[in-house]
Amino acid sequence: MEIDPRRSRELGMGRPISRRDFFDGVAMAAGAAALSGLAGCGLGANLGRIGTDDLEVPYAVRFPPTLTGLQGNTPAALSVPHALRDDRFWQYAGTPRATGETYDLVVVGGGISGVSAAFEWQRLNPGARILILDNHDEIGGHARRNEFTHRSRRGPLIGCGGSRSIEAPSVWTEEGKALLDQLGVEVHRFEEYYDQELYSGLDMSDSVMCDRESFAAEKLVRLTDDLTPEQLADQLPIADQAKKDLVTLYEDPPDYFEGMSRKQKQEQLASLTYSRYLLDVAKVHPDVERFCRTMSNDEWAYDTTTFGAIDAWGSARGWNYPGFKGLGLDNDKPSRYNSPTMIKEWGAEDPYIYHFPEGNQALVRMMVGRMIPGFASATDMDAITTASYDYGRLDLSTNKVRFRLASPVVSVANDGAPESATSATVGYFDGHTIRTVKAGAVILACWNMMIPYLMPELPSEQRAALRQAVKMPMLYAVVQLRDWKAWHTAGVDRVRWTGAYWCVSKLDHPVSMPGYDFPRSPDEPANVHMIATPAKGGMAPAQGAVAGRHALISTPFAHMEYTIRDQLTRLLGSAGFDPERDIEAITVNRWGHGYAPEYCRPWNAFYPDGPFPAETARRQFGRIAIANSDSVPAASADAAIAAGHRAVSELMAL
Repeated sequence: MEIDPRRSRELGMGRPISRRDFFDGVAMAAGAAALSGLAGCGLGANLGRIGTDDLEVPYAVRFPPTLTGLQGNTPAALSVPHALRDDRFWQYAGTPRATGETYDLVVVGGGISGVSAAFEWQRLNPGARILILDNHDEIGGHARRNEFTHRSRRGPLIGCGGSRSIEAPSVWTEEGKALLDQLGVEVHRFEEYYDQELYSGLDMSDSVMCDRESFAAEKLVRLTDDLTPEQLADQLPIADQAKKDLVTLYEDPPDYFEGMSRKQKQEQLASLTYSRYLLDVAKVHPDVERFCRTMSNDEWAYDTTTFGAIDAWGSARGWNYPGFKGLGLDNDKPSRYNSPTMIKEWGAEDPYIYHFPEGNQALVRMMVGRMIPGFASATDMDAITTASYDYGRLDLSTNKVRFRLASPVVSVANDGAPESATSATVGYFDGHTIRTVKAGAVILACWNMMIPYLMPELPSEQRAALRQAVKMPMLYAVVQLRDWKAWHTAGVDRVRWTGAYWCVSKLDHPVSMPGYDFPRSPDEPANVHMIATPAKGGMAPAQGAVAGRHALISTPFAHMEYTIRDQLTRLLGSAGFDPERDIEAITVNRWGHGYAPEYCRPWNAFYPDGPFPAETARRQFGRIAIANSDSVPAASADAAIAAGHRAVSELMAL
């Protein structure tokens, strides 16, 4: 592949350029004026980063899960992608150098989609040579593992820093189910491994924290099994009229669309957000809407000023999304306007227990361990959590499958006309120089919005469609505590905040695996998970995501740490919690490009009839196919797996 020399001017007197140059020096000088227009995560958020001068993981650190501070989409991981996006990479990047390496398949993106694509390719072609390239310092992409050590505990405390659960496995895609079978993941075993009665047996419950960001006074309310709507309303720091309105919503809401047919009612719901339904249709006191606003954040990464009323109706259960019972819409089947995943999971009775301690990175480790000899000491379901790992085995020249970390891809092109090409060339940045490799086929399992910058020769219609794949920003913090006695004293295991920076705080999922014991006593150390959703409300998901990433630019790790300590103290201080004494470590996994938002009402007028931008965006281009959950789009592990398998099938058909 010939690269235009205008895209490859040397910097200075032939000095090798490092990744740091793209956001500390060159990037900050050349791109400072562009900072106000960045749509990505904070290039200047340097607090909490680790590494050498070139932002590589220090040699002494060979196990990324043990890293604390700011992880995930770090400045090191995003510096080159952002430089490409801002059109300031090629003028400094230097002349590409061929490695001489040739592979049957190169996969761009080492998350669940990319790794499952490589795994499927090797299954169909056992002798194939495969290279996986990723810009992060860890395998798995958004599926990340965090772990901590404690002197009083045998073995580490393991937490999930990203993709969490095998959710609703009974309705997983066929590709996802097949992969679980191939890996020997028998989901029914979690019925034994996951203690569904640990917290309730200790008289702990779900709860909601009416915080000072939302109301004049702060109040924690436990959502116990015997709580009534009247008792809930009486405890809330809201106006008297709001209390009456909230009780009505829960107990006996009227038919706000009286006289309309089922179809007309669903069309009305599809035209509204849940917040607008409450305020404009139910006409409740504003305090009610404020109380409900974060009900959707954990699952959808945006609040109810964006979340559609039609999906709120489909999700209404327990204490979530009151106000629909009077409409007379039975729940025997979903509306055609419900989001795709909601339709897929409608009626599924799977409990929320299918969860490895490290989340879905367990699936990635099982696949990588089977493809790369020596990486993992074990690769079965029962041993993957406690296995040992050798990251030095990932990229050996003797491997049939190689996994190259900290290697952001900067160019992908067919070797010749797409319709007749028999190979492609992939360029990546190794921290100093652009390196190129040859491939018989390429699967782009990276963020789809980056693909136009890697392949400017794509048809304009496809580039435009790819740029619509704007992921939702998420923050997943894992906090190691000395013990969880304050949680037990407060009687809560999960808390939804109504307006604070972190919208959810919860004790870790109580799952034990063979050789790994979850802390069952409040006297033991434990992990707390906290979730923040930076997307701005009141606008379409994609627009809110971009605005949220703007905010992350000015949010250093120090502020994230402060808000974690502050909120846990506000929540548990009266129960004896002392942040200085009780917090022993913090890892913040910053996913500025996290969830792939689904098509939804009221924002996507083309849904559900189409045509869908993703269908245009994921078109195969010569020897290059497109995967990632963006190409579905859906923010679920089985969607990512299905996308990877589809890309494999397309290339195999050539």
